[in-house]
Amino acid sequence: MKTLNSLTRFTVRIIGLVLIGGLMMAGIYAHADTAKEQLEKSPRHGEWVKISTESGREVNAFIVFPEIKEKATSVIVIHEIFGLTDWIRQVGDELAKSGVVAICPDLLSGMGPNGGGTDSFGSGDNVRRAIRALDPDQITTDLKATMKYVRDLPSTTDVVAVSGFCWGGGQSFRFATNDNSLKAAFVFYGRSPDTATLGKIVCPVYGFYGENDNRINSTIEPTKAAAKASGITYEPVIYSGVGHGFLRRGMAAEASEVQKIATREAWERWVSLLNKH
Repeated sequence: MKTLNSLTRFTVRIIGLVLIGGLMMAGIYAHADTAKEQLEKSPRHGEWVKISTESGREVNAFIVFPEIKEKATSVIVIHEIFGLTDWIRQVGDELAKSGVVAICPDLLSGMGPNGGGTDSFGSGDNVRRAIRALDPDQITTDLKATMKYVRDLPSTTDVVAVSGFCWGGGQSFRFATNDNSLKAAFVFYGRSPDTATLGKIVCPVYGFYGENDNRINSTIEPTKAAAKASGITYEPVIYSGVGHGFLRRGMAAEASEVQKIATREAWERWVSLLNKH
């Protein structure tokens, strides 16, 4: 069975520190290029793959590999309610810069016109409606297949974490109740699942929330209480002066200084936590 050895941990930690410094120096949070332009310029190998699920569905996913010598940890990146966008793929690329394999499944694969995915819907409203209508069991099956795919790659270890944003943040939390082999779940401004199911979680859950987002933040304290009662590690952090979706906003060209700071702090925490698992 593949394991994450000490050399790999050291390599990931060093590259993570390089990432943090590189982001600050290069101004990634306020870069003039679009996400697609940055992906085109990336020196890392990114590609589209097709993943077969147990139900017979085929899931399209974008995967990015780090430039390291050793086998790598993997992170599943679950998209927002906007579907699999170029920004989500950019997040995957930045994660790969930190030394992990990042895989971004399109959970709308085959659900659009003519069997298309996110890009086939034609409007953001259509994408959001389609995502709201997704069957939770189908989402779980898709994510389990994604996990198996990335874990079975010759360039990865058995260590797989899940992350998600907005709707995807809630799905990353929910997936942790459905898979006991996850090493960590990273929830970016997403709701927790039914607190009655929290006892099924065996991995630590780390939350990232914007201060001005009471719609989501009002669920934090009840979730903390339920997690504590179930013996679950749940560590939420609220970032000052920003609202819902702050990581996306903080990486945009027009980001305010407050948004840049919150985004930098969240990235630093994320990379640091990844180094521990």
